[in-house]
Amino acid sequence: MGAAACACICALALSIGALGTPLAAYGDEDDSAQTDSAQTEDAQTSADDSGADVIAIDQSTAVVSATSGYHLVATITNRSDQDLPAGTLSVSTNASYTFVSRTDIQDWADGQASIPTPNELGSVQVPALAVGESATVSLDVDSAQTALAAIVTWGPKPLRIAYQPQDGTGEFLHTFLTRSSDGLSMQQTPAMGLTVAMPLTSDQWQVDDETIDGLVSGDADDEAATAVTLGSDDSKAVKAREQAFANHPMLQVVADPSYLNAVQMPPKVAGVTQPGAFDITDYAAYGDADAYTQAGVSTDMWNADAAQSLYREALGDESASAAAYAWQGERDWSAQALNQAAQQGYDTVIASSSFDQSETDTVHTGTYVVHTDAGDVTVLSEQRELGKLAKGQALSETAAAETTDAGLLARFMAQSAFYQMEQPYTSRNLLVTLDANADAEWIEQLMGAVEQASWLTLTDLDTMATADVYDELGMEQVDNGEQAATDALEGTLSTLSATRNDITRLSTAILDDTDDGNADTQNGESTSADEWIAMLLDTHDDMALHALGAADGSAARTRMTEGMQLLSSSLLGAVTITPSESVTVVSESAQMPVTVDNTLPYAVRVRVSSLTDSMQIVTSRLADVTVPANGEEQVTFTIRVSTSGSATATIALQDRDGNAFGATQNTPITSVLRISDMSGFVIIGFAVLLGALGLWRQFHRKKDANA
Repeated sequence: MGAAACACICALALSIGALGTPLAAYGDEDDSAQTDSAQTEDAQTSADDSGADVIAIDQSTAVVSATSGYHLVATITNRSDQDLPAGTLSVSTNASYTFVSRTDIQDWADGQASIPTPNELGSVQVPALAVGESATVSLDVDSAQTALAAIVTWGPKPLRIAYQPQDGTGEFLHTFLTRSSDGLSMQQTPAMGLTVAMPLTSDQWQVDDETIDGLVSGDADDEAATAVTLGSDDSKAVKAREQAFANHPMLQVVADPSYLNAVQMPPKVAGVTQPGAFDITDYAAYGDADAYTQAGVSTDMWNADAAQSLYREALGDESASAAAYAWQGERDWSAQALNQAAQQGYDTVIASSSFDQSETDTVHTGTYVVHTDAGDVTVLSEQRELGKLAKGQALSETAAAETTDAGLLARFMAQSAFYQMEQPYTSRNLLVTLDANADAEWIEQLMGAVEQASWLTLTDLDTMATADVYDELGMEQVDNGEQAATDALEGTLSTLSATRNDITRLSTAILDDTDDGNADTQNGESTSADEWIAMLLDTHDDMALHALGAADGSAARTRMTEGMQLLSSSLLGAVTITPSESVTVVSESAQMPVTVDNTLPYAVRVRVSSLTDSMQIVTSRLADVTVPANGEEQVTFTIRVSTSGSATATIALQDRDGNAFGATQNTPITSVLRISDMSGFVIIGFAVLLGALGLWRQFHRKKDANA
């Protein structure tokens, strides 16, 4: 038989499946009876009850080949309010069934399709379970087992897992068994291209408080001045994923180059994305470049050139280069965002499935070209269903088996096989992306299964970017974004701008600009004040970049923002007023000393202000003072009083522009006025005379004649 004839027969078989007629099983004389029995059973109920809260799939064979057999590990949990007797867990399939539509396969996953499963793979005993108790059981099916051998066509098959305790109750779970073409005597169809990409970045960036303390005190050099670090959990995850990356070189790892700089031994990557995973979609939607610059993040911090520079720094190789891809942020790619990406040197971007909302009869290559003012941008858009599954998300709330990794993987392989069967001779390349926090175990499971799938061929990002374009678009300018998200972003930018202004204010209006002395660092070298300020700004801006790359409301954004506030408050809080003891004034004037401390590594030149809450007890208003690095200096205020009493002097620091900073101090003032001049003695003498006169009149008072 010629190749053309074989192709025709294969196409005819697929057409029969598409019409909804299950293919007949071969060599099983009992199939008809089993089918009738199963149909009778399923006719009693339109659908199985969901057993998701009772049966959980821990492991299952994602791709069944001629030699793999089928392996299942499941956990049974007694969710009822009474003890359950021993029972049986059985697994069955339909060796001849072919899913005919997307609705068909989804209904089965949701437990809503009455598909008979007459071919039993096996069963295993489940022990008695007390209330809340669980038991894990496993089932191993040899490749020669009758039900497996009866599968003569490749593709997804319905798999039914039934748990039936001896009390007559029962729970059921619907999942999938996907047979590869390995060992089957049928015409091979071309494999469908699949690109699996993963962003290598972190949503758990930490702030190193010790580094900030060292920067503020001048005990850190420029090599140790990065306050943005990976947390311990992230560091462990990097090591665990390194082996997974090495085991699966076709996994397209696209790294945030700042992440590569944070790990000791950067893994091999397929490309780099914007530093700090900076959110270009947020940037474009906000539409105010100056606000970002004032916050400390300019475009030259996250453009493609910056990504390449950081990549070379991480590898320690000035000649290294990597493809640059802009990864989608929290919002959808808009025309403005794509234009910004192109302006910053990214001519290829990664998009979620929301990029193309149109519904098509079959899946298609996710490669688009969008025309922007800054040039054409190639958009690689993720396939919706496969992308959700790869990120650990069930395709519906009622897909009961998709609550575990094993259940998700079974659905992923079945869904991808179904897509290839929809148009087996059409060349297509689909994109799937993993979450940045995908663990090594999930990477191993997914990539291992995909590599075994005869209907899939793994491709790299470059191949997908140069594939036949599905569509060329001219996108309209849109607002792109919820107002709440924009308001939250505005608040973050305002905070970052304020913290950066504090550092520049320290440089221009607090540090002693007449003395550019040097401070010794831990390595024995000296750093000028200008170099120190530059280090502080670089540290601030690095945190700002990572804050604006993290999702709104995320722990990472909060930590970065708090880190910048700590840096700002530590700097301005390093110049303080030493609390003064209360002052007692016994004359019309007195002196009030005030000590100013400076723990910064450079001298400061500031003003000290004093203001009382009394009109009768006042102090001089301002005093200028220069305080040496890591030293203190005293200024004196004159107190003037016009009466006895008490008042409180509020002492505050001001920069040279007259703006207050730091904490204020309150000094109590008590006036006990003493008379010390000639007029005082005259007054006293007059008072004595009046007193004597009063006494004389008292003793010489005439008595009343009528008494």
